Amino acid sequence: MPELLYQIALWFDLITGVGITVLGLFGRKPADLMAALVGLTELLLLVQLVAGFVSVAQGGQAKGDTVEYFIYVIVALLIPPAAILWAILDRASRWSTVVLGVVGITLAIMLVRMHQIWFGA
Repeated sequence: MPELLYQIALWFDLITGVGITVLGLFGRKPADLMAALVGLTELLLLVQLVAGFVSVAQGGQAKGDTVEYFIYVIVALLIPPAAILWAILDRASRWSTVVLGVVGITLAIMLVRMHQIWFGA
């Protein structure tokens, strides 16, 4: 996992997660832009997955358990589509906006753990 990719994904997830959560707490209903930002978190996770596979194919290993790292990435990939589906099904509620925001915060926490597994902390 390249450090730059980790930093970009971490800060993007944190900023969008907190921002969308605050909008939801102030009563804002979900919008297409919010779903697009959550979709970008999915794209960043896909890049993370590919970078991990490339690193392992080149002989790299996680300092922790490499399988655990990939399980984290795969589970994290399931979260954004579920949140977007929730937001689509519950468009009338501000809580679906909060769910979209919490996804970013959750993924940031998961990225920190993935970083710990990969680099050993």
